[in-house]
Amino acid sequence: MDHKKLIKKIDHDWDTEIVPALTDYIKIPNKSPSFDPDWEKNGYMYEALDLAVDWANKNKPLGSKIMVHKTPGKTPLILLEIPGNKEGNVLMYGHLDKQPEMEGWDPGLSPWKPVFKDDKLYGRGAADDGYAMFASIASINALIEQNIDLPRIVVLIEFCEESGSPDLPFYMEKCKNEIGAPDLVICLDSGAGDYKRFWSSTSLRGLVGLSLRVDGLKEGIHSGASGFIPSTFRVIRQLLSRIENEKTGEVILNELTTEIPKHRIEEAKNLVSVLGDNEIENSFFSPSTSDPVEACLRMTWRPALSVVGADGLPSLQNAGNVLRPFTSLKLSIRIPPLVDQFKAQEAIKRALLKDPPYGAKITLHFEEPAAGWNAPEVEDWLGASIENASKICFGESACSLGEGGTIPFMAMLGEQFPKAQFIITGVLGPNSNAHGPNEFLHIPYAKRLTSAIALIIKDFRI
Repeated sequence: MDHKKLIKKIDHDWDTEIVPALTDYIKIPNKSPSFDPDWEKNGYMYEALDLAVDWANKNKPLGSKIMVHKTPGKTPLILLEIPGNKEGNVLMYGHLDKQPEMEGWDPGLSPWKPVFKDDKLYGRGAADDGYAMFASIASINALIEQNIDLPRIVVLIEFCEESGSPDLPFYMEKCKNEIGAPDLVICLDSGAGDYKRFWSSTSLRGLVGLSLRVDGLKEGIHSGASGFIPSTFRVIRQLLSRIENEKTGEVILNELTTEIPKHRIEEAKNLVSVLGDNEIENSFFSPSTSDPVEACLRMTWRPALSVVGADGLPSLQNAGNVLRPFTSLKLSIRIPPLVDQFKAQEAIKRALLKDPPYGAKITLHFEEPAAGWNAPEVEDWLGASIENASKICFGESACSLGEGGTIPFMAMLGEQFPKAQFIITGVLGPNSNAHGPNEFLHIPYAKRLTSAIALIIKDFRI
């Protein structure tokens, strides 16, 4: 293996093939179905599908086969099968649906306008994680160029991850023969603690998402009745306190908590020693704790409730002195990796519906709950390969971290293939801001990450 030659080829492929494709991809507002219920009619998802398939057909390895699955009412699925000449199966994963626009983009930037600035490509979806399919194919092509023996590799790209992957169980069953039984899963949809080394994610939190609506009146009335008629905002505030201590942020439902494994606490301590206290503390404007280790655990192994949307609240400009008939909130409740998502959902349901304050009408609408994930023990060959790849491609030792977000497919695979090894990694480093304004893809880091993935695939064994 000529490492310099491999890195040079991958850098070239990024500059000439991948960045132009991602630039076009950013322009497509193919929001995930949860944020665009009319996605089939609007056609943006199929536009992104066509872009990806056209690129894959142009750049796929000789002898490989691309399969596109379309089922009415379900998002599409791309499978690229690359036959191997040594034993074993590798599954590489990514997704091509996007989060919604979000407000707050800096002047000159917007979600659907690609902007290249300071080695960063700004725009929605390139980093989370539109690059995954392109980088996967580039890493494989670089190995084939040097006649490296490869296992069978399947690249799987879905289009509903940002909605909780509701269509994946259907496709996992439908395509089980094409997918096979992976020995190694490589997911390129995660984060990085900095841009100096290879990062592996060792845990993911689950998610219970829901809409909570409180109705107290048939129609809005003059606020002169306040005091006698309770505000629905007051009612909803009381309901949230059944889940969360509003002073500390601690989730108080036992079904949503778990004992944190000791080795994950040690991992958090190591993460702080690598990044430093200031790096973690300075990443956020108003953190809930000044203890950097506790900060890591709160983002990865403790449950948390966030209000991410609201209805029934007029803008300040249009808010009259009126008692509103209803208040509705969209809640995002993160749950620890080892918590059962269905038991957590039931506990939340019971807490919110029991004894409604003032007899108010409570309505809940749950999204499909997503399980968290805790990585299995890393085999010796894989641990050594990750460390070697990090030093060759970045010049620094590798590091691991827990993630506060959710990748539903990893929990599905972990349950279905308990003997599989996992590499969960990605380009979402400091300030890359997936889901939020000013999302960017750090191009130099993405290039090195692609080369590191190639080196790890080279070392694959069972």
